[in-house]
Amino acid sequence: MVRPLKIGFLTPYSGVYPFYGQHLMAGILMGLFKDPLRQNDVQFVPAYTKMGDPKSSIEAVNKMVFFDQVDIISGLVSYKAIPDLIPVLENFNKLAFFFDMGEYIPYFNHLSPNIFYSSQQIWQSQFALGHWAHKEFGDTGMMVMPVYEAGYHLSSAFHKGANAAGSTRMGLHVIPRDPADIKQLNLESFFAEIKRNTPAYVHAIFAGKMGNDFLNQWKASAFFKHIPLIVIENMVYDDILEDVANLDLEIYAATSWSRDFENARNKEFVNKFETTGGQMASIYSLLGYEAGLALNAVKPQLDIRDWDSVKSLLRRESIVGPRGERNFYPLSGFSLPVIDIIKVTTSLKNIYKTVISQGNGLKFDSPDFKEIHDESVSGWQNPYLCI
Repeated sequence: MVRPLKIGFLTPYSGVYPFYGQHLMAGILMGLFKDPLRQNDVQFVPAYTKMGDPKSSIEAVNKMVFFDQVDIISGLVSYKAIPDLIPVLENFNKLAFFFDMGEYIPYFNHLSPNIFYSSQQIWQSQFALGHWAHKEFGDTGMMVMPVYEAGYHLSSAFHKGANAAGSTRMGLHVIPRDPADIKQLNLESFFAEIKRNTPAYVHAIFAGKMGNDFLNQWKASAFFKHIPLIVIENMVYDDILEDVANLDLEIYAATSWSRDFENARNKEFVNKFETTGGQMASIYSLLGYEAGLALNAVKPQLDIRDWDSVKSLLRRESIVGPRGERNFYPLSGFSLPVIDIIKVTTSLKNIYKTVISQGNGLKFDSPDFKEIHDESVSGWQNPYLCI
């Protein structure tokens, strides 16, 4: 009898998506064609990693390897933690399959043949969105974001996309954090700035509830529907937008996945997840599902614990899932996602998303992105949306 496959699962705190871990794990099982509620072939060993910093992550990995005796290390990580994790993974020949939202462009100084990634690649949609925004609305855009979002590559990727389209001027407004109330969003200075120098468009980069707070204040401002508003991908996730659908919004975004995609593989995934789990399919369930499909593709080698063959195959192979071809090893090039530019309108608590264009991504090791890495020697250690 084959013992259960033990997967250690790193789970940092997220106030934005507190149940992301359950969605990731359920997605993995569905990608492996197993019923999450009625299976005993896969055993998850979750570990709380606080805010996902390197110290907490390596402590959890050491426990999983030496005490829990897991077969695979997985979970949500920041690329900032990877250099600390590589030595133990390689010394003990452990396969790792990590998840991230794509807040950093994966131009790694440290790559490992043991580590694979299932990523939302938000940096790709940000690059495509910046490129489209300049072509559509012209130069002198204005980016606005809080301090937290400014600590990632999200704004840099958008700016680089606009530059690639010919932009020479881009404004940036970072909203300072109120130490007395870090959840407070004061937009007075931002509104004053765009009143003095009206931009061709505004690009808003916010996470979680603060994104909806921004949309509420934008709706109440004199700029609503007078200055085009472009938002980051996570601000138009269905479950986030539901709370502001009554604002009569008209905004633009770029997205690499939607639960409404009409292709057969996406319909199958969404139906399977929502029927089994009774919850709306999310980006986390999708990332888990894609990883499960990848592991299922090497199931014969996985069943006999032939880890060298498993890793060798994962480094070369790709899968076709709900958002097209995907591969999971950086040096294989990462399949470029199909990125839709969408117009989002809301009315009477209904949400309408219309594809108006398609954007272009770039390979993660493109020279266009080297500058971002060379100039971004610091950055937040916690994974994006883990606040």
